[in-house]
Amino acid sequence: MAVRHPIVSVLGHVDHGKSTILDRIRGTKVVAREAGGITQHIGATDVPIETIYALCGPLIGERKFSVPGLLFIDTPGHYSFVTLRTRGGALADLAVLVIDINEGLKPQTIESINILKKLKTPFVIAANKIDLIPGWRHEGNRTFNEAFTAQDPRVAAELEEKIYNLSGKLFDKGGFSADRFDKIADFTKTVAMVPISGKFGEGLPDLLLILVGLAQRFLEEELRSEEGPGEGTVLEVKEVKGIGTVVDAIIYKGTIRVADQIVVSSVTGEPIVTKVKGLQRPRPLDEIRDPTQRFDRVKEVSAAAGIRIIAQNVETALAGGTLRVVHGDLEQLKEEIKSESQIKAELADEGIIVRGDAIGSLEAFAFEAKESELLIRKIDIGNVTRKDVVEASHFENPLHRVIFAFNVKVNDDARAEAVTLGIKIFENDVMYRLLEDYETWCGEKTKEIEIEKRLEIVFPGKIMIMRDHVFRVSKPAIVGVRVLAGRIRSGQGLITLDGRSVGKIKSIRTGEEPVKEAVAGKEVAIAIDDATVGRQIDVEDVLLVDIPESHVTELAKYDLKQDELDTLEQLRQIKRKEKPFWGA
Repeated sequence: MAVRHPIVSVLGHVDHGKSTILDRIRGTKVVAREAGGITQHIGATDVPIETIYALCGPLIGERKFSVPGLLFIDTPGHYSFVTLRTRGGALADLAVLVIDINEGLKPQTIESINILKKLKTPFVIAANKIDLIPGWRHEGNRTFNEAFTAQDPRVAAELEEKIYNLSGKLFDKGGFSADRFDKIADFTKTVAMVPISGKFGEGLPDLLLILVGLAQRFLEEELRSEEGPGEGTVLEVKEVKGIGTVVDAIIYKGTIRVADQIVVSSVTGEPIVTKVKGLQRPRPLDEIRDPTQRFDRVKEVSAAAGIRIIAQNVETALAGGTLRVVHGDLEQLKEEIKSESQIKAELADEGIIVRGDAIGSLEAFAFEAKESELLIRKIDIGNVTRKDVVEASHFENPLHRVIFAFNVKVNDDARAEAVTLGIKIFENDVMYRLLEDYETWCGEKTKEIEIEKRLEIVFPGKIMIMRDHVFRVSKPAIVGVRVLAGRIRSGQGLITLDGRSVGKIKSIRTGEEPVKEAVAGKEVAIAIDDATVGRQIDVEDVLLVDIPESHVTELAKYDLKQDELDTLEQLRQIKRKEKPFWGA
């Protein structure tokens, strides 16, 4: 029985060089064409064994392998790796965990390690960016040993130190032993670390050879090609000029043929049943997500492979969803696919609304949102609609009146309604930037909310009427005051130090300009209703802002300044002469 391609998933922290490594292997520049240089969707590349023989050269010698090559899966992060599942577990047979050797472990690296351990996926560590070690002399596509022996002893020693430190961190955080690949005797007990430069290709021959060797030695039985109907994962649904809507997918089991009836997950929830009109396969070393050459037309494809499927009525096919060749009970198959296509995310009674273009990206966002303690009320595939905006407007928390649009459009009526109802819509095709923009906005919005709340709550304030600053005696009395502590605002009542009410502040001016408030240290003119200078008030009188008792509890939530606390305590003592437990 023939052996299929091992599926190798590449994962790791953002910017540690996942796509750059694959670009070096296949000689393309996919990473440069991704939004912000960050992989957004799952891609697939077939690296044939002949290419591996050519790249590995003297490392292989006369040896031959039964595996036909490697099928690399480039994911937008560890969270998308989790969504690449078969009914039997993880889609990937092997994984490459990319770690920047200079930065070490990052949060996403640790999450990746935990996921790999949980799914029991064998993996190799690519200790990337050795070319950034100060003094490193690089040369394209050398083996690690060739590169290492060509370095100055001090540079080589620094690399050894970085490998040693990384090994220690991996043991502390992941609980497993890891060592440089050429020092390992038993690969079942120790994780191999391959120092590489994704930019210049140094160490890549060693990485490829280890992957092929591990697959050949430990996974040959699992890689035996299974006969039967094809099963796959939808990577992307796109419009191709001259063809129409197509589905790019990974076939991970069985065989798919032209004229086969297939069932595909749909964004509507009701699976699509259609027939395969055509199959196109990317050429070896080309990226199915962003090809540089025309695809080859084929009659059938067996696992494992990236494939483009031409079929009718696939416009609503769900990226990240399931694709199956019909065999047996069609209705049962549709029910299974419905179940497999549910977006797995924890929802709250209230939170933000999220719209995206694929199951993988939405589940990825849900994962990141949970890590950030960001609550999600609704998460779905498709454009932002007016209904989303109206729903968001009913949320009690202003920070939840938000919609995220990840790589999807906002309908015109939704955008107009958002302006009317004050709903904030964040749009971006780079996931982490959405989260960063939201975090920044939350900081600004929280300050606005704080200011609004402070305007509603009466804060402590103390003023003194200045001598020679009586501008009108009554109706209303207009006097110059110095704010001794806290703040004053229009509409607030004033009392004397013996507790007598003397009216309300009608307005505040500084020069000819009206102002909303005046704070400690300011000298302003105020108009006081229902007060007459010489009767209720007089020059050099000290007056306090009359705070409603119900506001005192709210004031405890704020970080009051010392002068505000002192003034509040002074007011409390005045009020308690008549009401002993006032403000308790």
